[in-house]
Amino acid sequence: MLRPACIEAPGIALHLVQRDPAACFAGGREPLEYLERLRGHAARLGCAVHAYVLMGNHAHLLVTPSDSRGARELMRALGGGPRERGFDATPVRARRQLLACMRYIELNPVRARLVAWPGDWRWSSYRANALGEDDALVTPHALYCALGRSLELRRAAYRALFTGGAAPAAWRGERTPSPARRAARPP
Repeated sequence: MLRPACIEAPGIALHLVQRDPAACFAGGREPLEYLERLRGHAARLGCAVHAYVLMGNHAHLLVTPSDSRGARELMRALGGGPRERGFDATPVRARRQLLACMRYIELNPVRARLVAWPGDWRWSSYRANALGEDDALVTPHALYCALGRSLELRRAAYRALFTGGAAPAAWRGERTPSPARRAARPP
């Protein structure tokens, strides 16, 4: 089933998922090469990258384009244009959604049981956003910056998003059953 086209608006963050492994890592491309290409194309096209994770067969990006065609052109430059159906785009508007999307992206390798902690995954923005490691690709979003007055306060508040509520279960790879599944379970 085809998804309706996502309307890109300058300044509105988009969660992009590039699902075509050939586009992500074609011809033996290494993740480092992909990140370099992403950094160059994002800068050229005016797309700020706030969060990312590279998995074996797909990539998640949270970007804010500065013009209405930025994200589409970025994905086309990375090898996953909309005609090839190589990516999905979802607007992220609310603060709660944006921070939850960043968390969702950076927890991807944990949910896939590739690592036990998001900071262990090399191909993610978690260490830049939560620990302050240098990553020339990452541009902090204004809502991330609003988490605290200083860099350390922001990072601590961001790390707290990963330690509260359902995070430990998610890190163990457990899935929380939906209400319908819980109701269907025998007593």
